[in-house]
Amino acid sequence: MTSVAPVILLAAEKESAEVTDWAARVGWVVGLGLFVALVYWLMREGWKWRGTLQGDLPELPSAPEGDFPARLAMSGRYHGSTTAGQWLDRIVAHGLGTRSRVELTLTDAGLDVVRPGANDFFVPVGALREARLDKGIAGKVLTEGGLLVVTWAHGDKLIDSGFRSDHAAEHNEWVETLNDMINKTETEGAR
Repeated sequence: MTSVAPVILLAAEKESAEVTDWAARVGWVVGLGLFVALVYWLMREGWKWRGTLQGDLPELPSAPEGDFPARLAMSGRYHGSTTAGQWLDRIVAHGLGTRSRVELTLTDAGLDVVRPGANDFFVPVGALREARLDKGIAGKVLTEGGLLVVTWAHGDKLIDSGFRSDHAAEHNEWVETLNDMINKTETEGAR
């Protein structure tokens, strides 16, 4: 009988469930929302500050007037630009940090980068330094060779710009053609 008595006492002492404290719950949700808003605001300020620090970068060149036949054309994604050799040092000045769709056209005059919804720019053939396949650039990592990276000079800075074609098989042809153009330009400049 002694073992039954505690069970009866527990059943008699049963209380109703605790009522939800809505004021505390709403306070936590509002507090969390304000914290998330603060984090996003700080990220935006950091992005703007990076652009200010890179303010010495000259304006981006635009495509020259005239009709130049296209040697290669590609549509795909522009993943951003970084300081050459430093794949995490994103450049945000003049819209170079904005990801977008891209239409690349390679002509004898240079590389025309047309980005709907972002600043277009042009890389003269004399400013091209190297083209290679890589696996990543600031904020984007792909499989080995999944990214076309073009190194070019702008002012006194070397810049790596990352592109991904809608058809990745085109990347090898772009690397070969760009490097051939660069070598030809360097050879002609040495004469």
